Amino acid sequence: MAQTIKRKPQGVRRAAATRNNARKVRKARSTTGMVVDALMRWLPFTEEQLHRVFLAAILGGAVVLAWFVASLAGVPALAAQQVATLAGDAGFEVRFIDVRGVQRMNALKVYNAALDQKDQAMPLVDIEAVRQKLLQLSWVKDARVSRRLPDSLVIDIVERQPHAVLKKPGRLVLIDETGHELEPISEANAKGELLIEGPGAGQQVAALGQLLDAAPALKAQVTGAEWVGNRRWNLTFKTGQVLALPQGDKDSADALVSFARLDGVNRLLGGKVASFDMRAPERIYMRIPGRSEASSVPATAPSEEAQQE
Repeated sequence: MAQTIKRKPQGVRRAAATRNNARKVRKARSTTGMVVDALMRWLPFTEEQLHRVFLAAILGGAVVLAWFVASLAGVPALAAQQVATLAGDAGFEVRFIDVRGVQRMNALKVYNAALDQKDQAMPLVDIEAVRQKLLQLSWVKDARVSRRLPDSLVIDIVERQPHAVLKKPGRLVLIDETGHELEPISEANAKGELLIEGPGAGQQVAALGQLLDAAPALKAQVTGAEWVGNRRWNLTFKTGQVLALPQGDKDSADALVSFARLDGVNRLLGGKVASFDMRAPERIYMRIPGRSEASSVPATAPSEEAQQE
């Protein structure tokens, strides 16, 4: 005998609440739809295009994530190595080294610096590493390294220019205008070069150049410069005469200009005076071989005594 189960009728309040909630949901959906429709009308693309943008963003994120995972596994490095190997097999490898700009230095040193790149696949050549090795060579002021496909490495060298000879204990060294040491030099090959000496003179080469530039008429006559007491210069001229200058960049330059002016009027260089001392302000002391005392004249006026001597 079948039983009939009777459901308890829903209360009036519960039914009313259910209808009220349904009404709110429909209203919210209607409002949201209106807002979305309004935004879609203002956007410069259609809803289909918007879906494509979202899809592209999702796919792009997936690609980035996959690349990140592959990087952790070393896949890009292996791929790069494989590409380099294929390039080498195709003939894109270093077989020739073209060196340019070498005039004075030994070109073999340049070749040796880049020789470890020989037979290397072009994509694997470390251009910057080769350049840094070249900059370690004493004669190299600057260097540019480039690939010339399919099989050449081109090296352009900017050499340092020899400027003077620095006298060091037991040896002579060729230096550039900054005091950078280039290479040892024999006494015979050093003849005719400006000779710089004295403790710490190597660090004062640039300052010496500025000093000599103050008196261009005398610059070509200077054959030697001695840095004395780590504070001042003694200059030696082609005539063998010596000029003692005061310390200080400005004072020494002013004294050298005054000496050039006096020499232009009185022909001091080539005369009987063996040495000139301008360390005293506004005076020049002159020592003549055979005389027990040195004579002095104002450094700012022509000297009749100097003319007679």
